[in-house]
Amino acid sequence: MQKASAQDDAAFAEIVSRYSPRVFRVASRFFRQRSLVEEAAQEVFLKAFTQLESFEGRGALEGWLTRIATNTCLNMIRASKRRPEMTAADLNEEQMDWLGHKQSMLAGEEHRSTENRVVAADLAERLLETLSAEDRLAVTMIDGEGASVKEVANTTGWSESKVKVRAFRARKRLREAMDKLLKRAG
Repeated sequence: MQKASAQDDAAFAEIVSRYSPRVFRVASRFFRQRSLVEEAAQEVFLKAFTQLESFEGRGALEGWLTRIATNTCLNMIRASKRRPEMTAADLNEEQMDWLGHKQSMLAGEEHRSTENRVVAADLAERLLETLSAEDRLAVTMIDGEGASVKEVANTTGWSESKVKVRAFRARKRLREAMDKLLKRAG
């Protein structure tokens, strides 16, 4: 990592070689087309190379690359949604009327749905804050990122049994905290 930070191309090539399977797995969760997976992986390693000095070494390099991969894939999806496949000029008047009606109906539903997602995300974050840092890491990686117990163990340096126990306890504490909130609300 130190050599790669010093712009040593061979050292960075070793990082790419070692961690590309992980980056490809993350990208494959977002994209089905091999070309998009490859594009995402290329973008991840480009970002990693240009941001090597920002890696502080507090966590695992694999975790840092996983975060970059996840954010890169999400950004690619967002960007692709901004590229229109068809323009309004391609539609006739009847189609435009139908779309306008449908859009007005969906706008209200989408607004409520967005509000619900924001509230749910805020609640989830607040519940996660009640956990210890280690429990939060275990449950976030396994349930949030889809990492296997083995991947979490490799990333954190914990034994697989410790990862399982941490995740189990974290889920139990989250359920208990949610139950308390529901009882207070009810």
